[in-house]
Amino acid sequence: MNVNYFPGCTLHGTAHDFHDSVVAVFKALGIDLLELEDWNCCGASSAHVLNPEAARKLPARNLLIASASRLPLLTPCAACFHRLKLCQDHLNSRPEDHPDARAISAVEVVHVNDLLLQKEILDIIGQRIKLPLAGLKAVPYYGCLTVRPPRAIRHPRPEDPMEMDRLLSLLGAEPVNWSYKTDCCGGSLAMTRPDVVRRLSGKLFEAAREAGGEVLVTCCPMCQANLDMREREIERETNTSFEMPVMYISELVAIAMQLPETRTWWRKHLVDPLPMLKSKGLAA
Repeated sequence: MNVNYFPGCTLHGTAHDFHDSVVAVFKALGIDLLELEDWNCCGASSAHVLNPEAARKLPARNLLIASASRLPLLTPCAACFHRLKLCQDHLNSRPEDHPDARAISAVEVVHVNDLLLQKEILDIIGQRIKLPLAGLKAVPYYGCLTVRPPRAIRHPRPEDPMEMDRLLSLLGAEPVNWSYKTDCCGGSLAMTRPDVVRRLSGKLFEAAREAGGEVLVTCCPMCQANLDMREREIERETNTSFEMPVMYISELVAIAMQLPETRTWWRKHLVDPLPMLKSKGLAA
């Protein structure tokens, strides 16, 4: 199976661990990720604020490149996924804004969760599990961008997505039910209003702990970076201790499949997941 792959800027930078884990997992599942040739930045997160035309044309160019092969376009980055889907939504309603609007709108844009939940891929994952994540209380955190706005994203459950919940159950973990799975972590305000970020992220850690969670699981590189970076800061400010690593869903799939590269990704986490994984018998 071949799939077009748009990593975006973040996965080639601060979220290289997400990129590496996604590539490794899909390779192990027999899926070739064909990185788009000459892709460009999608414009997140500044273009839509500063220049609406650029905010359309930047993702449109990537979609047009992808349209040539008629393959699904996988983008793990939640912000990239969001901008691509919004571009398609705009051109669906205003095709006169781009000469190739029809081809651009026809591209099937998928997120990591979408692809992993396809039945044939779920079956392969089930067959490849070597180390079930038994006893791991995992808190699925989807963030804002993969489900909203519902009109453009067309997610069937924008207030209560279940993709990672289902994956975690398949992996043998215990997905924790909580009411904050699509709340904002404040990532876009990281530089301008760190006080707001600490408050929003602190609520997430507190709610995850109250729900009995041991690890926050995300599918968004901005959410992972923001929460991972802020956890110790929030602990000092609130005089508490969460000791809750923030991991990508692809990393947990890789652990269950016992892929050899996993330790190279953990080293990039500011809150080391190794002690928690060892306590669960998921790492030596």
